[in-house]
This record gives sequence, C-alpha cells and structure tokens, in this order.
Amino acid sequence: MAQRSAPLEIEVGRGNVPAPSPAHRALPGVITARSDELIALARKSSLWPLTFGLACCAIEMISTYMSHHDLDRLGIVTWPSPRQSDVMIVAGTVVKKMAEPIKLLYEQMPDPKWVVAMGSCATNGGPYYRSYSVVMGVDHLIPVDIYVPGCPPRPEALMDGLLKLEQKIQSDARGRMAG
Repeated sequence: MAQRSAPLEIEVGRGNVPAPSPAHRALPGVITARSDELIALARKSSLWPLTFGLACCAIEMISTYMSHHDLDRLGIVTWPSPRQSDVMIVAGTVVKKMAEPIKLLYEQMPDPKWVVAMGSCATNGGPYYRSYSVVMGVDHLIPVDIYVPGCPPRPEALMDGLLKLEQKIQSDARGRMAG
C-alpha cells in the first residue's frame, strides 16, 4: 500500500510589514490615531449652528429641525449664541442693513468656524440681485464654506449641505497631516 505524504502547507511570508509600535506592545487592543483626525471627528459629529434666518429660506431651515427630518439625530443642534457656535447658516436675502450684524456675529464665533449659505439669495442675491439694498451674496461679507442652492432649498438640501460640511471638516484634517 502506498504511503500518503502529508499535505503541503502553504506558508505565507510576512513581506514588508513594519514592526509593531511600542504603544501596541504596551497596550494591546488600544486604538491609535492622529490627534487632528480625532479632533476633526469630534467637531464634525457635533456641529452647533448659529441659525441666521432672514427670509423664506428660514422656514425651510426650521423645518429641517422638525420631527420629519430631525437634524438633531445627526448631532447638529442649534445654538442661540455665537460664542458657542461653530457653524453659521445664513438663510435668505442679505440686505445691506444686515451686513454689519452678520460680520459682527461671525467675528464673535470662536475658531474654527464654518459658514453655510442657504438659498439663491444668500448665495448670489437671488431674484433681487439688481436691487440697491441687496448684497450680491454673503461671501462678499464673510467666507463661505458650503453653498446650498435652491429658491428656497428643501430641507433635504440643507441636510446634504451639512453632511458635505462634515466631510469637508474631516478631509481638511487629513489634508493637514499630508501637507
């Protein structure tokens, strides 16, 4: 009777694997990450917008926080004070009379801070762009990070804009580490 040989065992080489870090050897099971990325994760997961409703877009912004859309479940909770807010949502027509209060509130917000321009009026003046009293977009006053188009934009559009802002916050942290 022929003797069967043992099955061949395939050995997988280690290849070019770096040595484990001292933190992994000292504290196994502990997750390590860059501090900038952890801070960005915390920032993006708890945005506190200062809502600045100026016209009809404000109604859509308000309905984003109502029970049908419930923006609170994403960790985005409105805050009435600029000193604790990190996102300013400018919703509606920015008239020249409101330019100084918008700048003042933006300056009172702590760094880092972001701005969302909601609706065509806040973005470029909307249907009133040739009016003597309307600012041709809030970006003439303060820097804008996210533009939400529409007249007025639906609550889903604002939610999408805020999710894009969260992605921007996280990718900015990664970009700082690479650059």
